[in-house]
This record gives sequence, structure tokens and C-alpha cells, in this order.
Amino acid sequence: MSPLDTDTADAPRRRRLEPDERRAQILACAIDMFGERPYAAVSTAELAQRAGVARGLINHYFGNKRDLYLAVVRRMVTLPRPDKVSIPEGTPGERVDAIVTWLLDTIAEHGTTWVKVTSHEGVGDDPEVQQILDQADDAAAERMLVMIGRADLAGNAQLRALVLAYAGLVKVAGREWITRGTLTRDQVHRLLADTLLTVITETMPSVEPESGVAG
Repeated sequence: MSPLDTDTADAPRRRRLEPDERRAQILACAIDMFGERPYAAVSTAELAQRAGVARGLINHYFGNKRDLYLAVVRRMVTLPRPDKVSIPEGTPGERVDAIVTWLLDTIAEHGTTWVKVTSHEGVGDDPEVQQILDQADDAAAERMLVMIGRADLAGNAQLRALVLAYAGLVKVAGREWITRGTLTRDQVHRLLADTLLTVITETMPSVEPESGVAG
């Protein structure tokens, strides 16, 4: 247990937690707060109060507020480990439906925070945030190719670019659903499923011969 935890010993309703638990608790509260308000309006003092910890613990585990925000960004775009994701079976349409359901479940888990992070809200045009998002997009593109049964195409730049372009649609559609309410989840699901099925069955086959990739 960190010695900083002794700062909270006399606080009501606070209990001693292991360091990993305490860190997770702070991160969970940060995810909620960065989803509720702009980056500039989030204070570490209020975050500490909500998390039920001494303010010094935030610095101890995460550094400053920007470092904490970067941890939130990483958490929002971190995909489940490959062995935790099942590859859908069935017809192409059934597989696409399963993939889109997985995508929307991932978005819905943290809602507005996910939208703000992936749409560059928060700290603005920050190179480190952009690097995290770019790496996450690359990982998501590779995961998508695995889920559609084309892991062999992961090294093809053109096909990865198609998947990345699709990821842009996912982000915009997620924003319209989660924060603007202009689309329902069912409408977003249909849009993303129809588009992904077209990409898989029509667009990708037309690109593969030009790229020298066997069909």
C-alpha cells in the first residue's frame, strides 16, 4: 500500500485498497468526468473528491492532469485481447452483424467519453493523443481483418486503408448516435453493417488483384 493512502485514513466512507484497485478507481472516475465536461473544466481536486482519494494519489499514479487524460484516451481505444474476441461464423451478413454489434457494444460502454476522445475533443491537437489514436486505428484495422476472416491481408496497405476509412465512418456514426441523438443505435447498426458488407464483398475483391493479393 502506498504511504500516500494514509492521507485518506480519516475520510468518511473511504477504505483501503490495493494500489491497482485504487488506480482503477481513479481512472474510472476520470473516464466519467472527461465524458461529462470539457477537459479544461475537469479539476484534479474535484476528481479526487469523487474518487474518494487524496489529491496527491492522482499525481502518484498518473502524474498531472494531461497524463491522466492520456491514460483515459488509451483506455477508451484499447481493444480486448485477441483471445477474448470470438471470430463470427455464418454467412457474410451474419458475420458482419456480429462484428457491428461488437463495435457498438464497445462504443456504448463509455459513450460520450469515447466520442470526445476519438473526435479530438479534450486537449485539442495534441501530437501524443494523435499518436495513441493512430496506433489504435491500426490495431483496430488489423482486428477487423481477423474478424472478417482475412488476417492474411493485414500487411496490404490499400486494404488496411479501406478498413481505416470505414473506422472513420464508425466514429462519425457513433457521435451522431451517442451525443447528438440524430441516429438510433438500430439505424447506426444498419448503416455500418450495410457499408461493411459492401466493403467486404465488393470493394476489397476489386482492390486485391491490383495489390497482388490472392483472392
